[in-house]
Amino acid sequence: MYAILDIETTGGKYNEEGITEIAIYQHDGQKVTDQFISLVNPERPIQPFVEKLTGINSKMLRSAPRFFELAKRIIEITENCLIVAHNADFDYRILRTEFKRLGYNFERNSLCTVTLSQQLLPEMESHKLGKLVRSLGIPISDRHRAQGDAMATVKLFELLLEKDSSKEILKSQIKALHVNQVASKYLAIIEELPTSTGVYYLHNAVGDVLYIGKSKNIQQRVRAHLTATDRKSQKIQKKLHKVNFENTGSELIALLKEQLEIKKNQPKINKDGRYRLYPMGIRIDKTTPYHQLVLEQVRSKEDYLVVFKNGRVAKHLMLRWMETHALCHKHSSLQESDGACYAYKNDNCKGACLEEEPPEQYNARLETLNGVRDYPHNDFLMIDQGRKDGEKSFIYIENQCFKGYGFFELNHQIKTPEKIQHRMTPMEENSDCRALIQAHLKKNKYKKLIPLEVTEVNSN
Repeated sequence: MYAILDIETTGGKYNEEGITEIAIYQHDGQKVTDQFISLVNPERPIQPFVEKLTGINSKMLRSAPRFFELAKRIIEITENCLIVAHNADFDYRILRTEFKRLGYNFERNSLCTVTLSQQLLPEMESHKLGKLVRSLGIPISDRHRAQGDAMATVKLFELLLEKDSSKEILKSQIKALHVNQVASKYLAIIEELPTSTGVYYLHNAVGDVLYIGKSKNIQQRVRAHLTATDRKSQKIQKKLHKVNFENTGSELIALLKEQLEIKKNQPKINKDGRYRLYPMGIRIDKTTPYHQLVLEQVRSKEDYLVVFKNGRVAKHLMLRWMETHALCHKHSSLQESDGACYAYKNDNCKGACLEEEPPEQYNARLETLNGVRDYPHNDFLMIDQGRKDGEKSFIYIENQCFKGYGFFELNHQIKTPEKIQHRMTPMEENSDCRALIQAHLKKNKYKKLIPLEVTEVNSN
């Protein structure tokens, strides 16, 4: 990641300048991912020539935030980033000076687009920002203002990245941002990876899958595997030969593919997730006259109301259900003793433990819990981000069952279940799939839901 910035100052003696305006664009190597722009009250006078050059005067800055009010945001947006600026030594020095006044040691590695342009564009007559970008046909507005100059630097840097066929910029980023440098044999692997959301597959020399993972930034995650010092990363670094990946755009599709393919391929380094993401579950056992509410480790052949990552959370919810629906502790996995149950003694059980309540009546009340596992519609599409501009993804639910996922163009209409299935990649549903989908539905982590009772599903 890069933090491309520009700073305007008051001018004055060396290391006595104050910041009057700052603009920072966080960039992942392909696009801007975050930005921060603000005037700054420097609490010191602005030199007349600077005022004339930038158009920023003291009156404009009276109500502007002071640097200490912006410091946290600057730290956050530049964290794990390489500072990029035109004449980076100046901007970085000014930032360090301001943080030093606050008693904070601000340290980042930096890249200078003056130096890079001299190396990659040696034929240019001038490498000053204004003349350089105009010569390259890069539009620049608000010259000598932080936002205008920073955005021009963004466009210049993107051009330099394209020109950098030897990938020296990428190599410098990898080396600078990690104390444990990536081995040179991995640099070619990393530079080919996207910074988008998807699933990645790490292979050994004979092609076996060592590890499967998902990430919102595949390149960043693989780079972390190759620079970390934990046991898992060391195993990867020792055996890695090749990385494959699949862009998904949608984080949910990446999660669904990851858990299913870990179970299918059983990679040696994927200890977590080989069997279940959600190993604990609650189900209704109907093999006895009074049906039982059971909390247990998930088993393949059983059908669960809901599954959990740990038993503590599962037990807490189960107790809450039992209290809300006046369910009997004896007819559950929580109590095995004879006689009246704990809930009956506290007037929260209708007597199933003593056979005072008929089994049919008790079972009917217990059966209402089946509704907690239902999706909002029997048949629907869950629309989310696609792998590229102009594309969207979908999750397909048919008759309350997850069937698979697919992608379609913005100008394409999915009119019938048959057309959906033509564009769909089938996936087998399991309790982990349902839990992942339900979690995304609960948190509204999707673009829109489209019930398939409608006659036409339009992507626009």
